[in-house]
Amino acid sequence: MARIQGVDLPNNKRIEIALTYIYGIGLSSSQKILNSTGISPDTKCKDLQDDEVVKIRDILENDYDVEGDLRRLNSLNIKRLIDNGCIRGRRHRLSLPVRGQRTRTNARTRRGSKRTVAGKKKAPKK
Repeated sequence: MARIQGVDLPNNKRIEIALTYIYGIGLSSSQKILNSTGISPDTKCKDLQDDEVVKIRDILENDYDVEGDLRRLNSLNIKRLIDNGCIRGRRHRLSLPVRGQRTRTNARTRRGSKRTVAGKKKAPKK
């Protein structure tokens, strides 16, 4: 089992897809990495040689922000917006949609599940 950047890559998947399990690496980044190392994208993860894993690790450490560093960078950017007091920061603080989506009917993911009022009686049927 290949372990890169603290992530266990799945053994039975192609290396092109397995690299996308690393936070910050998508399919296009994965293809660029494999092109620069000369590894075939069709290689299964369990069939990788040790030197190939080392090549991938070196490229990820030198050229890409992944996993913890990228998560930290994202959280610092959000914290900066909140500290500035700009509208995007206020929306983050209130757990509302940040990018202009409507909130009257949608946005259940950000606002939470629908709360009902306790003790409210339903209108009688006619």
